[in-house]
Amino acid sequence: MLKMSSLFLRTLRDDPSDASVASHKLLVRAGYIRPIAAGIFSWLPLGVIALRNVERVIRDEMDKAGFQEVHFPALLPKDPYERSNRWEEYGPALFRLQDRKGSDYLLGPTHEEMFTLMVKSEYSSYKDLPLSIYQIQTKYRDEARPRSGIIRGREFIMKDSYSFDLDDAGLEASYQKHRAAYIETFNRLGLKFNIVSAVSGAMGGSKSEEFLAPCSTGEDTYVLCPKCGYAANVEAIVSKVSKKEIAKAPEMELLDTPDTPTIESLVAVMNQKYQANISASDTLKNILLVADGQVVSILIPGDRQVDLKRVEANLAGVKELRLFEDADFAKNPSLVKGYVGPQDAKKLGIKLYADPSVVVGSHWITGANTKNKHMRYVTHGRDFNVDGFIEAV
Repeated sequence: MLKMSSLFLRTLRDDPSDASVASHKLLVRAGYIRPIAAGIFSWLPLGVIALRNVERVIRDEMDKAGFQEVHFPALLPKDPYERSNRWEEYGPALFRLQDRKGSDYLLGPTHEEMFTLMVKSEYSSYKDLPLSIYQIQTKYRDEARPRSGIIRGREFIMKDSYSFDLDDAGLEASYQKHRAAYIETFNRLGLKFNIVSAVSGAMGGSKSEEFLAPCSTGEDTYVLCPKCGYAANVEAIVSKVSKKEIAKAPEMELLDTPDTPTIESLVAVMNQKYQANISASDTLKNILLVADGQVVSILIPGDRQVDLKRVEANLAGVKELRLFEDADFAKNPSLVKGYVGPQDAKKLGIKLYADPSVVVGSHWITGANTKNKHMRYVTHGRDFNVDGFIEAV
C-alpha cells in the first residue's frame, strides 16, 4: 500500500511535444513513464505497479496452463545467432557491441536460440518431452523510427514461450494450450481483441495467428467477415481459387507492340493501334524473382502490385529471395525485360506461380518473350499452367 502523501509522483499539465497518440500523452502526464531517449522510457512507481499487474495476470495464465518460467540474460553472445543466420538477418535492427577483449555480443531482440540451446543441453531423451517454458524479459531492437510511446520502442518487455513436442499431434495440443491461455489473459485484462490468421514470418511454421486489439494507432490491418467470422491479417488473406470456361477463350494472337516495356505503354498502344478498349487489369504482369538460385515468375494482374513479403511468406522453405536484375536478364537471353510471358515458362525451366486472381480459364495480354511483341488471349490452363497459387498482391 502506498500513501498519496509519500508517493513519488509528479503529474504534468501539458501534453509532451513529441507525443502523437493518447496513450503516450496520458502515461507521461499522469506520471507513469518518463522519456530518456528516443524509444526508451523510465517507469515511475505508478507505472511499475501497472506493469507488474499485467505481468501477474500473464504469469497466472501461463502457470495455470502448465508452462514453467525461466529467465535468460539480455546480453547474449554472437555465436548462437550467427549459427541461426539471424546475426545478419536482423540487419541494423540488432544492437551489437563488443567486450574489452573484442568478443561480439548483442542485446537480445528475441530468444529462440537460447531456449533451444537450453533444452538441448538439459534434455537428451524423447521421454523428457513434451515441455513448455516461457520467460518475461526485456528485449532490444534498434527501431528506425521509435514512435507511439511504449507501443513502438527500442526497449520493451516481452513474454515469449516455447513448446518442445514429440510429433505434430503434440505440437497441435501445445498450440491450443497457448491459444487458450492467451484468450484468458486478454479477457482478464479487459481488452477487446480478434484472433486473425497471420504470416509466420522468418521463423516459419505451418500455422500462425495474431491476437489484435483494434485501435486507431495500430500498425496492422486485418479483414473480418461479420457473417462467417473469417479474419486475417492483410498479409495472410487467402482467396478462393476459381475457374472459367477455357473453351470460350479465343486462340492466342501475336501482336506488334513497339516500345511497350511497361503496363502503361502497353495499354496505350493496344487502345490506339488495335482499338482494344482495355485497361491495366486486362494485362498480366510476370514478376521475375530468384529464389535460392531458381528463376521464379509470379503472375498478377497488371493493375496490381506484388507484395514481396507475402510472396516470401508463401514460398515455403525459400531462404533467399530477390527481384530479377539486369545481370540476370543478361544470363537468361530468352527472357526479354518488359516482354516476358508465361507461355514458355516450362521450356525455360521457370517455376510459375499465380495469384488466385489469375483464375484458370482467364485470358490475358502479356509478353511474347520477344522484344516489342505481346500476345493476346493467353489463357491460363490452356497456354500455360502454374506450379501453384500463392497470395502475391
